[in-house]
Amino acid sequence: MTEGADPAPRLVRPYTLTAGRTDSRVELPWEAPVAAATPPQPPDWPGADVRAQIVALCARRPSVAEIAAHLGLPLGVARVLVGDLVMQGYVTVHDTLADATTADERRELIGRTLRGLKAL
Repeated sequence: MTEGADPAPRLVRPYTLTAGRTDSRVELPWEAPVAAATPPQPPDWPGADVRAQIVALCARRPSVAEIAAHLGLPLGVARVLVGDLVMQGYVTVHDTLADATTADERRELIGRTLRGLKAL
């Protein structure tokens, strides 16, 4: 594949990844940072499984929007899958902003969010 070329089309339709579900079981804003659970539970998935890809991405604490963009998934599908992983204990969702959040942390959040949205 050449630089900038579209990735190969997905063989699995997005609704099959979520069993037709369109809503997450947990409160999950699209800008929320997601991290792999500590200690990580050893998943029993093949390497190409989208859940394994999400857990691997969570080492960098991406937002839900960034996860969707990196994996080429619709945002709603990413929210459902991340919500499932939260319920199963593989990842944790962190508060987006707190009262003690510094100006630098707020700028970083805005930057990450913009990068994730541009990538969608």
